[in-house]
Amino acid sequence: MELLWDSSSPQSVADVLEKLDTGRDLAYTTVMTVLDRLAKKHLVTRERVDRAWRYLPADPQHVVVMRDMTTALEGVPTDVRLQALRDFWGALPEHERDAIRTVHAN
Repeated sequence: MELLWDSSSPQSVADVLEKLDTGRDLAYTTVMTVLDRLAKKHLVTRERVDRAWRYLPADPQHVVVMRDMTTALEGVPTDVRLQALRDFWGALPEHERDAIRTVHAN
């Protein structure tokens, strides 16, 4: 996903395989399977270009992170959820809190 988010254009399996730096050899079919599963989970979209699929993230990274955070807090009692959010806010570096305040104020 990081490679797709970092790219400005759709990526083929070969493109992703070429950019992956795992320190070990990966099979083309392994990367193809992972991208196919991401497509089936609607985390990426794909379009056919000639004979190859080209993949793009379905959502920006911040949307995926927000969705994961929301899912983690589902079903948590309100008082616990609010305390967790307060603690999270307190754990952020001051410059990030300032950036959030600035965006929220606009």
